[in-house]
Amino acid sequence: MHSLDDLFQRLSHSPFRRRFKLGSAEYQYCLSKGEEAIGQHATDFISARLAPAEPPNDGRQTPMRGHPVFIAQHATATCCRSCLHKWHGVNQHQEMTAEQQARAIAAILRWIGQEMQRPAPLTKPRKSQKSRPKKEGSPQPQQLDLL
Repeated sequence: MHSLDDLFQRLSHSPFRRRFKLGSAEYQYCLSKGEEAIGQHATDFISARLAPAEPPNDGRQTPMRGHPVFIAQHATATCCRSCLHKWHGVNQHQEMTAEQQARAIAAILRWIGQEMQRPAPLTKPRKSQKSRPKKEGSPQPQQLDLL
């Protein structure tokens, strides 16, 4: 098994893995929850979604957004058993060992730690109501004559 330094070096050459970044909401979530809670979330997700020999929905069990750990899983190739096999040497169709789970969690937390060293991402402005197409038959807002 390669070191995490070796893994991160290899991941840095993957355009797919490099594109993942924490968004503003995930960044703020990490700040508010703290490292210990995020580590527990990573532990829970790995043990429930990846550690079994035949995880349910394998290959589709990790969402692309919604939690910092999910984003980190894609960035570190700890998102499904196929990626774990290719990038981490974890055999498919066998339950993950405690050591393999700890390594996956360490990779996730290291990636999140690196992301948290970057400046906080800017919050994207919400789309205004004006950009939505009007439904036929719906009342149009009245223009106020202010001047």
